[in-house]
Amino acid sequence: MIEEELREACTAGQWERAATFAIRSYGPELLGYAGAILRDPAAADDVFSAVCERMWAALPKFGWQSTFRTWAYAITRNACISYLRGVRPSTALTTASVAAVAQEVRSQTATYLRTATKDRLATIRSTLDPDDQTLLILRVDRELPWRDIAQVFEAEGAGDDVLARRASALRKRFERLKLQLREQLDR
Repeated sequence: MIEEELREACTAGQWERAATFAIRSYGPELLGYAGAILRDPAAADDVFSAVCERMWAALPKFGWQSTFRTWAYAITRNACISYLRGVRPSTALTTASVAAVAQEVRSQTATYLRTATKDRLATIRSTLDPDDQTLLILRVDRELPWRDIAQVFEAEGAGDDVLARRASALRKRFERLKLQLREQLDR
């Protein structure tokens, strides 16, 4: 339903409608993903603003070679990696309505309710590199299919054969990661 409405708005050239709907629909999970990767709420807010701006600016060029959700995760992953490499995003959103929706998402996204097990798992996850964290979040938390996860990791427009190989490699990596996490939780 979300993807269809986004496609309809884009087909009609209603970029602001599409951007605000996308941010309302997927913003909480993208902000949560940025927070999990960066482990700093202020940094996650900054990166989220940059992601919203990038989605707004790039939306007319989005070719629907993947779902919008997958594309949004790829943008968020790239923004997080840039941030971790020391590139600080501009936090000023140029479109008032997009800025308002981004702020709405930030204020409505509840902080996680913590338990001892969740805290322990979060601590273990925080020791993983960003790609392993991304893999866990997209597969376990967001339940994305392997092809979509491969699209997040690959450059836009990657061919089917590249995506199939990447998906296979990510499945194997995921299996090794699960074993590693189980061992650490059992300690």
